[in-house]
Amino acid sequence: MKKLTPLARRQRKLQNPHELKLWFYLRNRHFSGLKFHRQFPIGRYITDFCCREKKLIIELDGSGHANPSQITKDKQRNAYLKECGYKVIRIWANDLQKNPEAVLEKISQLISE
Repeated sequence: MKKLTPLARRQRKLQNPHELKLWFYLRNRHFSGLKFHRQFPIGRYITDFCCREKKLIIELDGSGHANPSQITKDKQRNAYLKECGYKVIRIWANDLQKNPEAVLEKISQLISE
Protein backbone atom coordinates (compact mmCIF):
# COMPACT_ATOMS: atom_id res chain seq x y z
CA MET A 1 0.00 0.00 0.00
CA LYS A 2 2.82 2.42 0.79
CA LYS A 3 4.18 2.03 -2.74
CA LEU A 4 0.84 3.12 -4.18
CA THR A 5 0.36 6.11 -1.88
CA PRO A 6 2.42 8.59 -3.97
CA LEU A 7 0.57 7.48 -7.12
CA ALA A 8 -2.79 7.84 -5.36
CA ARG A 9 -1.85 11.35 -4.26
CA ARG A 10 -0.97 12.26 -7.84
CA GLN A 11 -4.25 10.82 -9.11
CA ARG A 12 -6.21 12.87 -6.58
CA LYS A 13 -4.67 16.01 -8.10
CA LEU A 14 -5.51 14.90 -11.64
CA GLN A 15 -9.13 13.84 -11.26
CA ASN A 16 -11.29 14.04 -14.35
CA PRO A 17 -14.51 16.12 -14.37
CA HIS A 18 -16.70 13.07 -13.68
CA GLU A 19 -14.66 12.11 -10.63
CA LEU A 20 -14.80 15.69 -9.38
CA LYS A 21 -18.57 15.70 -9.78
CA LEU A 22 -19.06 12.49 -7.80
CA TRP A 23 -16.55 13.67 -5.20
CA PHE A 24 -18.67 16.81 -4.72
CA TYR A 25 -21.52 14.56 -3.51
CA LEU A 26 -19.40 12.17 -1.43
CA ARG A 27 -16.87 14.43 0.30
CA ASN A 28 -16.98 15.77 3.86
CA ARG A 29 -19.59 13.23 4.98
CA HIS A 30 -22.22 14.91 2.77
CA PHE A 31 -23.54 11.55 1.64
CA SER A 32 -25.43 9.72 4.39
CA GLY A 33 -22.92 10.99 6.94
CA LEU A 34 -20.33 8.51 5.67
CA LYS A 35 -16.62 9.11 5.20
CA PHE A 36 -15.44 8.43 1.66
CA HIS A 37 -11.84 8.46 0.48
CA ARG A 38 -10.88 9.15 -3.11
CA GLN A 39 -8.07 7.39 -4.97
CA PHE A 40 -7.72 5.02 -2.01
CA PRO A 41 -5.13 2.21 -2.19
CA ILE A 42 -6.28 -1.30 -1.28
CA GLY A 43 -3.72 -4.02 -1.79
CA ARG A 44 -2.35 -3.75 -5.31
CA TYR A 45 -5.10 -1.42 -6.57
CA ILE A 46 -6.10 2.20 -6.22
CA THR A 47 -9.87 2.52 -5.93
CA ASP A 48 -11.74 5.58 -7.18
CA PHE A 49 -13.85 6.04 -4.03
CA CYS A 50 -13.95 3.95 -0.87
CA CYS A 51 -16.10 3.97 2.25
CA ARG A 52 -14.22 1.80 4.73
CA GLU A 53 -17.04 1.94 7.27
CA LYS A 54 -19.49 0.28 4.84
CA LYS A 55 -16.80 -1.68 2.98
CA LEU A 56 -18.01 -0.14 -0.28
CA ILE A 57 -15.94 0.79 -3.31
CA ILE A 58 -17.27 2.97 -6.10
CA GLU A 59 -15.51 2.72 -9.45
CA LEU A 60 -16.37 5.42 -11.97
CA ASP A 61 -15.83 4.01 -15.46
CA GLY A 62 -15.43 5.77 -18.78
CA SER A 63 -15.79 4.25 -22.23
CA GLY A 64 -12.38 2.57 -22.02
CA HIS A 65 -13.87 0.08 -19.59
CA ALA A 66 -16.14 -1.30 -22.32
CA ASN A 67 -13.33 -2.98 -24.29
CA PRO A 68 -12.88 -6.74 -23.74
CA SER A 69 -9.38 -6.63 -22.26
CA GLN A 70 -10.40 -3.96 -19.74
CA ILE A 71 -13.55 -5.92 -18.83
CA THR A 72 -11.32 -8.89 -17.96
CA LYS A 73 -9.02 -6.69 -15.86
CA ASP A 74 -12.01 -5.13 -14.09
CA LYS A 75 -13.40 -8.59 -13.23
CA GLN A 76 -10.05 -9.60 -11.73
CA ARG A 77 -9.89 -6.35 -9.78
CA ASN A 78 -13.46 -6.78 -8.50
CA ALA A 79 -12.72 -10.35 -7.41
CA TYR A 80 -9.63 -9.24 -5.49
CA LEU A 81 -11.48 -6.38 -3.77
CA LYS A 82 -14.35 -8.72 -2.86
CA GLU A 83 -11.81 -11.11 -1.33
CA CYS A 84 -10.71 -8.15 0.80
CA GLY A 85 -14.31 -7.87 2.04
CA TYR A 86 -15.53 -4.98 -0.10
CA LYS A 87 -18.63 -4.55 -2.23
CA VAL A 88 -17.79 -2.98 -5.58
CA ILE A 89 -20.16 -0.81 -7.55
CA ARG A 90 -19.25 0.28 -11.06
CA ILE A 91 -20.86 3.43 -12.38
CA TRP A 92 -20.63 4.70 -15.94
CA ALA A 93 -19.41 8.27 -16.08
CA ASN A 94 -22.06 9.20 -18.63
CA ASP A 95 -24.80 7.87 -16.26
CA LEU A 96 -23.49 10.21 -13.59
CA GLN A 97 -23.48 13.06 -16.09
CA LYS A 98 -27.02 12.39 -17.33
CA ASN A 99 -28.74 11.45 -14.07
CA PRO A 100 -26.72 12.01 -10.88
CA GLU A 101 -29.81 11.52 -8.70
CA ALA A 102 -30.27 7.95 -9.98
CA VAL A 103 -26.59 7.19 -9.40
CA LEU A 104 -26.76 8.52 -5.85
CA GLU A 105 -29.91 6.49 -5.22
CA LYS A 106 -28.14 3.35 -6.42
CA ILE A 107 -25.24 4.03 -4.06
CA SER A 108 -27.67 4.72 -1.21
CA GLN A 109 -29.40 1.38 -1.78
CA LEU A 110 -26.11 -0.49 -1.61
CA ILE A 111 -25.17 1.29 1.59
CA SER A 112 -28.40 0.30 3.28
CA GLU A 113 -28.07 -3.41 2.35
